[in-house]
Amino acid sequence: MKKVIFACVHNAGRSQMAAAFFNALADPARAHAISAGTQPGARVHPEVQAVMAEVGIDLSEARPQRLTDELARDAQWLITMGCGDACPFVPGLKRGDWPLEDPKGRSLERVREIRDDVRARVWDLLTQEAWRR
Repeated sequence: MKKVIFACVHNAGRSQMAAAFFNALADPARAHAISAGTQPGARVHPEVQAVMAEVGIDLSEARPQRLTDELARDAQWLITMGCGDACPFVPGLKRGDWPLEDPKGRSLERVREIRDDVRARVWDLLTQEAWRR
């Protein structure tokens, strides 16, 4: 079982979307994802919850969490999302960086575009690693 960590600063938008899509689309016997942040926010952004609900994914119970050494211990991948210098570094993990705009405070139309970009990137990763359902 492979573990992928999606990380951004507040763990309240991009990384939450990525982990949710990943877990919905991945073969659960091959891989799963978690999301975390370097400075976790209090909650998932409401606009992110709204656009994810539009595609049948409920993030109302999702809670931002801090990326810790313990959380990353058994992971194989770390994918960061537009956090620049605040992006974490975890030795020994395969790395990816997806330069995605922070959805916080954006219009629903723009957040939908970010959501769709995240979904496409997740699909490509699952295809590349042969982890799709």
